[in-house]
Amino acid sequence: MIDVNNLSVSFGGTTLFSGVSFSINENDKIALMGKNGAGKSTLLKIIAGAGQATTGNVSGPKDAVIAYLPQHLLTKDNVTVFEETSKAFSEAYHMRDELERLNEQLNIRTDYETDDYMKLIEQVSELSEKFYSMEEVNYDAEVEKVLKGLGFLRSDFTRPTSEFSGGWRMRIELAKILLKKPDLILLDEPTNHMDIESIQWLEDFLINSAKAVIVISHDRAFVDNITNRTIEVTMGRIYDYKAKYTHYLQLRKERREHQLKAYEEQQRFIADNQEFIDRFKGTYSKTLQVQSRVKMLEKLEVIEIDEVDNSALRLKFPPSPRSGNYPFMVEDLTKAYGNHVVFQKAHMVIERGQKVAFVGKNGEGKSTMIKALMGEIDFEGDLKVGHNVKIGYFAQNQASLLDEDLTVFDTIDQIPTTENRFKTKDLLGAFMFSGDDTTKKVKVLSGGEKTRLAMIKLLLEPVNVLILDEPTNHLDMKTKDIIKDALKDFDGTLILVSHDRDFLDGLAEKVFEFGNKRVREHFEDIKGFLAHKKMDSLKEIEK
Repeated sequence: MIDVNNLSVSFGGTTLFSGVSFSINENDKIALMGKNGAGKSTLLKIIAGAGQATTGNVSGPKDAVIAYLPQHLLTKDNVTVFEETSKAFSEAYHMRDELERLNEQLNIRTDYETDDYMKLIEQVSELSEKFYSMEEVNYDAEVEKVLKGLGFLRSDFTRPTSEFSGGWRMRIELAKILLKKPDLILLDEPTNHMDIESIQWLEDFLINSAKAVIVISHDRAFVDNITNRTIEVTMGRIYDYKAKYTHYLQLRKERREHQLKAYEEQQRFIADNQEFIDRFKGTYSKTLQVQSRVKMLEKLEVIEIDEVDNSALRLKFPPSPRSGNYPFMVEDLTKAYGNHVVFQKAHMVIERGQKVAFVGKNGEGKSTMIKALMGEIDFEGDLKVGHNVKIGYFAQNQASLLDEDLTVFDTIDQIPTTENRFKTKDLLGAFMFSGDDTTKKVKVLSGGEKTRLAMIKLLLEPVNVLILDEPTNHLDMKTKDIIKDALKDFDGTLILVSHDRDFLDGLAEKVFEFGNKRVREHFEDIKGFLAHKKMDSLKEIEK
């Protein structure tokens, strides 16, 4: 359907990738994988027509509709939710308005015999054929249906988009994509800032309603659930696997083993021939053989082994100072802002050493409860903080709180620690800061790099309660795995607010669900909770 032909991209003398070619078929669900900086987002932009390749092109049918959801949303702040969503039909609206304008010209002009008038008739005829061949749609009704399906209330339609959080803005963009019924959907990190229910809706839509899809995502469960093909960008080229992410990891491992074996055999072959050349280069009777082998080695294409990220230092939190048996006991807790009740009469007991997850839609009170636990807001009810509780807190905006004028190295090295101080470079290396990266100022780092740096600071402070609010946004899978392993071994109490099921799986042993002004306690892990929720929704449909 869409062909990517021999794409190359170079910046300032450095080649990002070259000779990239592949075809996108009608029902392909493709995961675009590769480490940070490999060129995934650049490739997606070029396919979307939002970026330019140095050489090569993207071709496809003229009438193919490609919809692109970038990592950073482009919604304007001066329009309403309904107006922004209606932009999905902007082409149809433009055609309708243009047809009205041309027909008006036909009515008022009297130069019937001129070439200009004949051209006008041709334009009207051509545009009319195109416009009236489109499926007859009540555009306003379609916009309303999709917005309500995505959880917006009718009263939200006239609110400006600026009033909505990142997760809800993402739904506005998804509504526009759904309404376009595109042939190809391109998604760059679509699940950042989305709650679990939004992600489940998106999965369902992509699996059952979408045609072709290419997605970049660090949410392993999301990628595994929706894709049937994986394209890896590495070392300036691509590898194309007809397999979903988990299977691709195994195939990639096997590929690298074969490369390594072939590389070692080739190195032995080169060494043997070089030894022959060195031994007989002055011998007259062997001159032709020596020259032949020299030319052969010059033409030999040396096997490359795919780069492997070796930054797998096993991170450890410092031992926790002992806290009381119950770091937090909450009873009849109510929080309201004016007439808006966030939650009421909430009960919650968190024991020392427990690892719990706060889940629920955006705006249902997860972050508000954290503020209450940390003593940052007033509330009604009773909240007891246990003896000797020392909290380490990672906020959603933690990265923006870093000192932008410090270097990466100084940001970490200035933290007064004992056990980990001599490991600063190792620690930075584990989070993919090495060499020149450590001397960069914080102000020039990307969002993902700032998140990684802020996370390292947590590793160095001796606390017994860790509260992490969406810690995995912008982190790649390898970094998330390192953090997850460290959190599993953390001997204190852990409270996690996250939409990342794969990250929560095997980490959270209890779930607190926020919704409908209530906080419900589930004595099960995230898999059990999700299975339970799906059953609930089925019963709701039956009722």
